[in-house]
Amino acid sequence: LVGCGYVADFYLATLPAHPELEVAGVFDRLPERMATLSRTYGVPTYGSLQQLLDDRSVTLVLNLTNPREHYAVSRACLEAGKHVYSEKPLAMEMAQAQELVELAEARGLQITSAPCSPLGETARTIRRALREQRVGPVRVVYAEMDDGMVHRMPYQRWQSVSGMPWPYRDEFEVGCTLEHAGYYLTWLLDWFGPARSVTAFASAQVPDKVAGEALTPPDAPDFSVACIRFDGGVVARLTCSILAPHDHSLRIVGDHGVLSTSECWDYRAPVSMRRLLSIRRKTFLSPWRSRLPLEAAPAGSAAYRRAHKMDFARGPAELAAAIAAGRPPRLSTRFSLHANELALAIHHASRDGSSYRMTTTFTPTDPTD
Repeated sequence: LVGCGYVADFYLATLPAHPELEVAGVFDRLPERMATLSRTYGVPTYGSLQQLLDDRSVTLVLNLTNPREHYAVSRACLEAGKHVYSEKPLAMEMAQAQELVELAEARGLQITSAPCSPLGETARTIRRALREQRVGPVRVVYAEMDDGMVHRMPYQRWQSVSGMPWPYRDEFEVGCTLEHAGYYLTWLLDWFGPARSVTAFASAQVPDKVAGEALTPPDAPDFSVACIRFDGGVVARLTCSILAPHDHSLRIVGDHGVLSTSECWDYRAPVSMRRLLSIRRKTFLSPWRSRLPLEAAPAGSAAYRRAHKMDFARGPAELAAAIAAGRPPRLSTRFSLHANELALAIHHASRDGSSYRMTTTFTPTDPTD
């Protein structure tokens, strides 16, 4: 595991649910941070990144570094013959992400990226309902990823279980789209297949988020909205901000009704369905909701019980299982690259214009799997 900051707690806290994974060691360029994480979870440490890369017992590396370091660290791991599971985004520039994927494929390695939330019970339940056409053919999807006015919150006091501070500079400088849009983008891609095009708008509404500190860059988006057209014809609208009141809701509108959930950061958030009713000359959405039974959680599954009720280690565990079985991972390398391109297109909408046609694709997994 490379990078012992705030997010590392989320992985190590849920790792006991996956006893098939063994932590060979952790590394961070800040020795005190590495020592704290090692002490909290009882895991070994490495003296340098090179020492980690030279360890032949290591099969898979978790890249949990600063987003702007993802490319360099992941490339070093691939060149050392290691599979990689990276925090999002795969890379900050599309050319770098493409290079990582091509390098991995040339060397027979896997590289995938977070989030792994499509593997959660809520996302799998919705996937099953869509496969069964519980609300008929889907026409449009509304997804919200709003987190309130974060710059007005006491974010400088936020800490992980081991006491790691929330990396507010990284969050503000990377922007809300690259940090958070992936939670719903990966769901949508998993359900509806590759995106064909996206029309987006992005803006930095509050450039001076940190009093007395200049951000680099100062204009990373804190608001974005995207309309995505998928190859199968479904259209989705995704809104992402760290300004509007907290709202992580999702609505999937089909010919016969609406599927919905209220939270993508909870693997077991309830899934509801409302049917479209026709009485006499009127057609309307039923005021009654029916709750769908959630897909069963994997044996021994766990969730991080603070801000996010998600099993972060499920992604690395699924990748490790795929490597061991010699099969493509459930969220494949090309899937991760496609999600990265889509997120970057939305992130750069204020710079590159509103309409963007996707250049990458991926092979969707068997919907009955």
